[in-house]
Amino acid sequence: MSLPKRFPDRDEIAGVRADAEALEAGQEGSETRRIAGRIMARREMGKLVFADLVDRSGRIQLLLDTATLTDIHVNLGDIVGAVGVPMRTRRGEPSLKVAELVPLARNRSPLPDTWHGVTDPEVRYRRRYLDLLMSEESRAEAMLRTRIVSAMRAWLDAEGFVEVETPILQPSYGGAFAEPFVTHYNALDADYYLRIATELYLKRLIVGGLEKVYELGKDFRNEGLSYKHVPEFTMVEWYEAYTDYRDQMERVEQLIEAVARETTGGTKFTYRGHEVDVKTPWRRLKLVEALEQHGLWTRDADQLRSFLQERGVDTSQDKSWAQLVDHALSHFVEPALIEPTILHDYPVELSPFARQTEDDPSIVERFEYFVGGTELGNAFSELNDPDEQADRFQQQADEVGGEPGDPDYVEALAYGMPPTGGVGLGIDRLAMVLAGKDNIRDVVLFPALRQPG
Repeated sequence: MSLPKRFPDRDEIAGVRADAEALEAGQEGSETRRIAGRIMARREMGKLVFADLVDRSGRIQLLLDTATLTDIHVNLGDIVGAVGVPMRTRRGEPSLKVAELVPLARNRSPLPDTWHGVTDPEVRYRRRYLDLLMSEESRAEAMLRTRIVSAMRAWLDAEGFVEVETPILQPSYGGAFAEPFVTHYNALDADYYLRIATELYLKRLIVGGLEKVYELGKDFRNEGLSYKHVPEFTMVEWYEAYTDYRDQMERVEQLIEAVARETTGGTKFTYRGHEVDVKTPWRRLKLVEALEQHGLWTRDADQLRSFLQERGVDTSQDKSWAQLVDHALSHFVEPALIEPTILHDYPVELSPFARQTEDDPSIVERFEYFVGGTELGNAFSELNDPDEQADRFQQQADEVGGEPGDPDYVEALAYGMPPTGGVGLGIDRLAMVLAGKDNIRDVVLFPALRQPG
């Protein structure tokens, strides 16, 4: 016999459970309800069968009476529809007294232990569907990430930003230092790149007069894996005309606090063993001062290399002073930024796309922001002088090789871009903090994994 193709007009289990919880022990409700989900437990007591039914909203006990239900052949993992009235058992358990049970899909594979769930992390990542169906906690974490994205959109929309879409496949990549994924565009007979950032296209829209724009989507960097790195990741970038990086410091703080409160009800979290509070205002720290605190600030590349080597850091791959500074930051400064911190005012060599500060042309208006020793994002007072941007592109090419930047973007700047503050924020890393997860793969539903065997 074929199973039904639909089960219409169903209620979420959480709502039916709330109705049952409002009853006295032993009392039945009067309104018929329709729920559906997966059978996750089954036990028999004489003529009564009890089963736990789970959907994404929650869990409820089904009470099935074999005297009135002729066919209750259901196994663990089966998906069923149930029609009945809310009730509370004599022991006080919120339940649905079932008048009709409708099999909708049969489970043909043994489930993991229903008490412990999926305990092997590798299995959890490779068979995420199994982890989700076994664990209410995993489902809640997946829903938390979804709410984070929704809350972020709502906040930016309320602040007057316009959500836009820019190309994922790009003829030239830019906006950051990273190794791209390369593909071939058959229709154009040209190599294209999966974007590493949305920056240069979004700033073209600022030139075009949209003034406050953001994009929330996937970026790709063909680089390593770590607890905080995956090659395919989710970012939000926003750009706001007539502002600078100090305005955006306030936006970052306000947005993260607002999203935290909206999605979790508070601002305090345990992340990587540290208690952190994302409530505004955050600590501000200049980059040079941070390096000085660790005895690592010098403009002399040989001296900095010596400092790092004395501390056991392998600098053999660092070819420039800027790379050595970045190494010093990642090894010593960033892990120490436990409380929410905005690290600002970077050497120009580390930041080819930011405007210089008023009092020191060797320092630019850039900041990164950290929670629990993890960088969440990056921000600038954006360059808007086309000649200076062309020079910076050339400097970047001289350092890392390749063609100098994006000539079309330089041409766009020649039409005039207002002073602009821009921010990038990693959604995966923010989800790690708000969910209290130590590994980025725990907040990505289907992380890329090495093929077994």
